[in-house]
Amino acid sequence: MTTTKKGIVLMNLGSPDSTQVKDVRRYLNEFLMDERVIDMPYLSRLLLVKGLIVPFRAPKSAHAYSTIWTKEGSPLMVLSKQLQVALQQQVTEPVVLAMRYGSPAPWTAYDELLEKNPDLEEVVLVPLYPHYALSSYETAVEYAKEAHKKGKYSFKLTIIPPFYDNTLYLDSLADSIKPYLQQEYDHIVFSYHGIPERHVHKTDPTGQHCLKVDNCCEVNSEAHKYCYRHQCLFTTKKMVEMLQIPEGKYSYAFQSRLGRDEWLKPYTAKRLTEFPAEGVKKLLIACPAFVSDCLETLEEIAEQGKESFIASGGESLTLIPCLNVHPMWVKAIASWVTSSK
Repeated sequence: MTTTKKGIVLMNLGSPDSTQVKDVRRYLNEFLMDERVIDMPYLSRLLLVKGLIVPFRAPKSAHAYSTIWTKEGSPLMVLSKQLQVALQQQVTEPVVLAMRYGSPAPWTAYDELLEKNPDLEEVVLVPLYPHYALSSYETAVEYAKEAHKKGKYSFKLTIIPPFYDNTLYLDSLADSIKPYLQQEYDHIVFSYHGIPERHVHKTDPTGQHCLKVDNCCEVNSEAHKYCYRHQCLFTTKKMVEMLQIPEGKYSYAFQSRLGRDEWLKPYTAKRLTEFPAEGVKKLLIACPAFVSDCLETLEEIAEQGKESFIASGGESLTLIPCLNVHPMWVKAIASWVTSSK
């Protein structure tokens, strides 16, 4: 039993329970049926996801997961649990995990905290997404809020906002990347998870700024509070400044595209095949949109991306690990949750 009346929930994306096709299929169905991921009418989404995408992708994804799976399970789950343990060593409040898809669900996390302390007054939710997007930060927060409302929990739910511009996050990220810049390299790519351009339009409260105004991410606007592209470019710009990366030696790109719609550009996969012809032989890749290494970093970049880069004439591709349990990152979260009001 704890005396503190506050609890902490770290919320990440989630993962299949195993690499078996049936478990991956169940996970993909939940993920892709999310209206904030594939934002089309329910019946159209149902036909597309369950009729076309999942039957085709589940076996492929199961194989991809099998190449990165560890004895302890999914890397994302393992690293999330390690972060939970590391944070618990820094704070007195109980820390539990929740996932947007799969287990544990937010209500499971809430109930776990209540078991630890029936007099719980406040839960601080930390969505582990640095940048705001419909399909990441927003869907996680709305899912957690819905679980809180449906469960009629009496405790207050406090939510940590996107932290792409937070000094503690930026310092942690820079410190995690810095050692890799000591080696010889030709170029570093900051690769962010991609989203459809229509999602950027949808989150623009002005309805007339994002991807409509010239140099929109550099022109001040209230839209920036919800603009994923602006926030990713901001993170890139700060890393370049803080790490003193020379002009021409860095770029940004967007990965993990799904479907044929227009997504944010440039596409990481395309750039990886183009770099060698541009004289880039030794490539570094950082993935700041992810705080925990997962399928999108370990398989998509470090395996598939490396393979295509080398096949196109590159010599070496080094994936810079995500923040994972970097000490400065753990301290950053501890600072946010203990100072939250």
